[in-house]
Amino acid sequence: MSVHTRPQAAIAADPGVSESTSAVRFSGVTRHFGSVRAVDGVDLDIRAGEFFAMLGPSGSGKTTCLRLVAGFEQPDAGEIGIFSEPVAGIPPYRRAVNTVFQDYALFPHMNILDNVAYGLRIRGMNRTERETLAREALGLVKLVGFETRRPSQLSGGQRQRVALARALVNRPKVLLLDEPLGALDLKLREEMQVELKALQRALGLTFIFVTHDQGEALSMSDRVAVFNAGRIVQVGTPEEIYERPRNRFVAQFVGGSNVLEPSVAARLGGPERLVSLRPEAIAVHAAGSKLEAGRICVDAICIEVQYQGAVRRVIADCGELRLAATVPATEVRGLEPGAPIRLSWLPMALHVMEDDR
Repeated sequence: MSVHTRPQAAIAADPGVSESTSAVRFSGVTRHFGSVRAVDGVDLDIRAGEFFAMLGPSGSGKTTCLRLVAGFEQPDAGEIGIFSEPVAGIPPYRRAVNTVFQDYALFPHMNILDNVAYGLRIRGMNRTERETLAREALGLVKLVGFETRRPSQLSGGQRQRVALARALVNRPKVLLLDEPLGALDLKLREEMQVELKALQRALGLTFIFVTHDQGEALSMSDRVAVFNAGRIVQVGTPEEIYERPRNRFVAQFVGGSNVLEPSVAARLGGPERLVSLRPEAIAVHAAGSKLEAGRICVDAICIEVQYQGAVRRVIADCGELRLAATVPATEVRGLEPGAPIRLSWLPMALHVMEDDR
């Protein structure tokens, strides 16, 4: 599957908008549901033309933030601006955004062309013009020739594309995507990740993508905001989020890092600080192996070996803590639970974090 690499003029981003422009800005935004603070004092600046991911577990506030931008919810405090214009009190249909939902929300009694053109019809556009734009949008998502079919005649991936075309045809300045790939199987989801990113790059639109899947966020986005308990705990590029997590929550939620308490880190040759040690930074050796100078090492007992295809995940008991190591599958072939092993890593693999307790 593929998408056009050049945007159609009618749907592409405004060429007069600079990438340094703020597309969406949150300033001290709070949203309560009874006693629950779903969004708790969020400050955020999303740049024009970027693919921005909101990542976090269920109930962390990311979807509520998306709904606040869309206008489906209103903040209890703070302000939201879209391209420098405050949107307080502006209804969803008058905002320069469109939303793609996980369940697609297609009309089952309409064919695909009419589904895509529906928003233009509501706005009063004549039939000829709206069908022209709808066909153009279907071309962007490689669904030319599907115009007369009904949603029930399409696969899940094709229905997702129709929902995407229906949102794009309205020429939004910002496209909001609420876990749109969640209902797809793994292979199709991976294909659509590539296609969505290619389409966003071609069109130059601002995409705000909500997900709880760290793989989606890291592989697709230009920047990621990690949410927890209604707050943003870190914003950065995928590399920054993964390689330099700010605190314990980010380290463990994104990539499942080993977190070493200050006293343990000091005993293992690191700084007396809270540190993150990624599983793939740890090497697994036979017990008693002599290692090159400069590596930190610790003797351990293998607890479990999990085969994951190209890699194996080794869980080891180091006495005072357990460590997880991810190594090429061929390197630990035959390793059994209960076997003595030696783990090692370079000092630079220890990343110092904020102690958030």
